Amino acid sequence: MSSSSFGKHASGATSGQSAVPEPSFAERARTLMHSGRIGSLSTLSRRQPGFPFGSLVPYALDGRGHPNFLISTMAMHTQNLQADPRASLFVTEPDASGDPLGASRVTLIGTASRIPEPELAAVRTVYLTRYPDAKYWVDFDDFFFYRMDVLDVYYVGGFGVMGWVAASEYSQAESDPLVEHKRGVMQHLNADHKDALILLAKCFAGIEAQEAEMTSVDRLGFHLRLKTQDGMRGARIAFLREVSDPAQAREVFIEMVRQARQG
Repeated sequence: MSSSSFGKHASGATSGQSAVPEPSFAERARTLMHSGRIGSLSTLSRRQPGFPFGSLVPYALDGRGHPNFLISTMAMHTQNLQADPRASLFVTEPDASGDPLGASRVTLIGTASRIPEPELAAVRTVYLTRYPDAKYWVDFDDFFFYRMDVLDVYYVGGFGVMGWVAASEYSQAESDPLVEHKRGVMQHLNADHKDALILLAKCFAGIEAQEAEMTSVDRLGFHLRLKTQDGMRGARIAFLREVSDPAQAREVFIEMVRQARQG
């Protein structure tokens, strides 16, 4: 990740707090699409013109973050796309716990059409890497690869965190380098280092807490859910420096705990 992309982040300020660096909405949308596997594809119904028709579909992303589908001509959504390529794909945060309305989700709006022959080999490789079992039907005569060319993106990061993302910004963004390890990192810290999280909340967020739980982590920092005397609170804490893998995150976390104990 370049230093320039480090600067292109969204601030995470809340009332009474200074802004804490966070990945941009474009990065967060791209990260969510990368970690997701299945989305709700809405097409325009042929049977009931003008009405949306929802379907559950697996997808694989290309280098621009555009989703590729392997779909059958027998499927209603494929027939709808053949008549009108306009569609949207809605993807939610996988394995989200708690209130689903507090979880991240993203909607891609665009047009979906068959992928031309010269591009099929590359798309096939990417798709089968993500969905190995698709090898059993990928060569059926009625299955074809489609791609959604993204026109616009709407990202929701939870309560009160939402906004439109330009398609160009989404395509140029990179998914977070910790996304594949996020769950393991959080499980470890929440299970074995609760006292350290409470200490970090006090030192870096100025919040006295009786309990602390890490709810998300990325290259720039992490979020904590805190139980305080005044009720539940949330806090965003920045890493001392940007990280690019779990080993660096662990190193910075240890350094921050050491600083907090000395302070």
